Amino acid sequence: MPAATRSSGTSSPAISRPFAPEAEAMNFEFSDEQVMLRDSLSRLLDQRYAFELRRRIMAGQAETGIWSELVDMGIVAMPLPEACGGLGGSASDIVAISELFGRHLVIEPLLPSVILTGRALARFDPAGPVPQWIADIGTGALRGAFAHEEGSGTGASSTLSTKLYEGEAGPRIRGSKKLVLGGGEAGVLLISALSETKAVCLAAVPADAEGIEVRRYRALDGRPVADILLHDVAVDRAAIMAGADAELEALLADARLALAAEAVGAMAVLMATTADFAGTREQFGRPIGSFQAIAHRLADMKIAYVKARASLLYIAALADSGRATSRDISVLKAQVGRLGREIAQGAVQIHGGIGMTDELPVGHYLKHILTIDGLFGNTDYHLREIGRVVAAA
Repeated sequence: MPAATRSSGTSSPAISRPFAPEAEAMNFEFSDEQVMLRDSLSRLLDQRYAFELRRRIMAGQAETGIWSELVDMGIVAMPLPEACGGLGGSASDIVAISELFGRHLVIEPLLPSVILTGRALARFDPAGPVPQWIADIGTGALRGAFAHEEGSGTGASSTLSTKLYEGEAGPRIRGSKKLVLGGGEAGVLLISALSETKAVCLAAVPADAEGIEVRRYRALDGRPVADILLHDVAVDRAAIMAGADAELEALLADARLALAAEAVGAMAVLMATTADFAGTREQFGRPIGSFQAIAHRLADMKIAYVKARASLLYIAALADSGRATSRDISVLKAQVGRLGREIAQGAVQIHGGIGMTDELPVGHYLKHILTIDGLFGNTDYHLREIGRVVAAA
């Protein structure tokens, strides 16, 4: 994980305020173990997840078999607690992996299955089917999905309307969920709901339980998603977490941090690809990168990328130390959303019309960044959240 090294022996209470000038200085570096893991994962993805192969996978014309290799490498078990058979990965471990997933536009379900569903189930009481579900998620034998969004696009718990109620034969759940990442391929669903007393709850059910209707489709960037209808589905009482406000916020923070890392990884590729194109594409007998307007645009894109990655590593370090607040996460999501859009649009505009063709990766990275911005609250939503927190302080 990125090492957070204090510049002095004193700490500052301002550390929870991102980018405050008086915040203690930190050095950010991945550990030797993380560097080796990233190198191994990068080699695997270079070989088994090249752009053309990814296009064939999305079209249903090829299988990668990469999920089993991610299991063998320990990537799938990394985010799970050691007590549940995982490797006890930290926030910065998740960032290290997710950033590479963004670089390669990986659509394997590490985020919905492990980072969200698996880590959440690890907070449940170890009873009923829960321990076996966690174990199977960690070995890759079972895939999970976090069914939370209901149409607002923000992920805010205040928008929940799904009901968990006491039926004649036990607990049941009723409602609908939108844009569930990996929902069509999951074997277990983690569902957010409100109890009869309006308390936030989390409930886990088998995806093939009676009363569940799944409508599969793909998001803008090609990742598989689903809308899920819950028609009075029976829930095992042992698979319910009541009063789960804090757990839900932790889940959303994990999701936003991982997605921000994916976006930063995508930005890095767009930067390199666009700089290379500007250096080789000639117009009027010279590379277009030599023209002042293009050179300045590339410089702006580079500045945006450096700011986005610095924000990501800073918030990851705060999360590792347990000091990241909801405002910190909102700052990161808003910053990455705004800067990512700036970089992606610049890349497409410098490439010209070819930048949006299906044959060139640039347009796919643009779609990936735009999709990430819209998941669990877009830039505008998180800016409003920051304003709300500041106004209430």
